[in-house]
Amino acid sequence: MKTMPRIYHPYTLWEEINFNMWGSIKNKESAIKEAVEFTSNHKLYGSFMLKVTKEWKFSCENALTDEFINRKAWLGHAAAALAIGVPEDITRQAWKYLTYEQQLLANKEAERAIQLWQDRQLKSCGIREYMGRQMLFQWDTRRSA
Repeated sequence: MKTMPRIYHPYTLWEEINFNMWGSIKNKESAIKEAVEFTSNHKLYGSFMLKVTKEWKFSCENALTDEFINRKAWLGHAAAALAIGVPEDITRQAWKYLTYEQQLLANKEAERAIQLWQDRQLKSCGIREYMGRQMLFQWDTRRSA
């Protein structure tokens, strides 16, 4: 993955705040059950990850440009918050109930969504894919003497 400059936004702009990602919930057992059902369906889960990357401009810029956090986890938490309104701690608790294969498939969806988001960001900034590569493709050192 290409690195992007870190972008910060104040929490008051983060879209995730409006979807209870950092909030609380009354019936935790029911919420965990719903989160397990949601996250175990990697296609549905992945579709909401893509939706987050398209609709949450400020939250995504703030979180996905931070390469020192677990970006896959953040995106998974955001997708669950958007889809079913559960806070990230519920999604974390639900994660341990998934099988290894379900976790692997969900992680692949997150990786794909992050890569697509990052490609869109780089393209919108006008950054070229080959930037930074050697410009002198075939330098014949025998001719330079």
